[in-house]
Amino acid sequence: MPELPEVETLRRELDRDVLGKRIKSVTVSEMRSVRRHPNKKHFVNKLSGVRLESLERRGKYLVFTLDSEDLLVIHLGMTGQLRRATNKAKPHEHTRAVLTFTQHGQLRFVDQRMFGEMFVTTPDELTKEVTELADLGIDPVETPMSWTKFGEMLLARKTKLKSLLMDQKFLAGIGNIYSDEILHRAGLRHDRLSNSLSTQEIRRLYRALVETLHDAIKYRGSTLSDGQYVSLRGEPGEFQLHHEVYDREGEPCRRCRAEIVRKRFGNRSTYYCEQCQV
Repeated sequence: MPELPEVETLRRELDRDVLGKRIKSVTVSEMRSVRRHPNKKHFVNKLSGVRLESLERRGKYLVFTLDSEDLLVIHLGMTGQLRRATNKAKPHEHTRAVLTFTQHGQLRFVDQRMFGEMFVTTPDELTKEVTELADLGIDPVETPMSWTKFGEMLLARKTKLKSLLMDQKFLAGIGNIYSDEILHRAGLRHDRLSNSLSTQEIRRLYRALVETLHDAIKYRGSTLSDGQYVSLRGEPGEFQLHHEVYDREGEPCRRCRAEIVRKRFGNRSTYYCEQCQV
């Protein structure tokens, strides 16, 4: 599933490329992709003729404000993609919805497994539609905080570090890939308890959190072997080339040369170095 760096990369591309455009027409080929609406026509009518006024990322969600004062919410799920295309370009086989602009082509929602979605709602109804957004934690990119504040948050909990980093009520946007990368950069195990960290370890974890996410955004996110995540233009990210542990089972740790191992943790694959993460 795309995480904060991938969704932030798309947000920045959309901000440059489609913001301010007016939607001329909308087509939907798969009801499951607009499943919060009673039917396809309802979704189409909500978007036809409106202008995309502004855009923000809330955790892993993209939220457009429309000139109708409604919101267009997009969640990519596991395999969702947003693609820019000309009107005449051949559609991808898994294209589920298409927004055609009055000028400069289309925005297409592509989703192989259809866990992602698009829907239109009002600002007042947003957190009722997506309850996760009502209790979203601090966004470590949009809302910088001091390492001391971060330390207070950690020490107030007694939770294993990987579980805590992935808790959307604690921090918004971090998932399986970046929790592993952050913890390796900090030299901490996934199963360390948050309230067991020393002051030095808290500072190290905070620095790793910020640096990892900003580096991942700089390299436009991670595209794994399944090739599911791509940019607006269909280009893969490059941060996977800089992964220290994720998806590197059996390869040498770049810091200490010990072998990277994989184990199941919370029904997910977790990658780490037994030698230099303590």
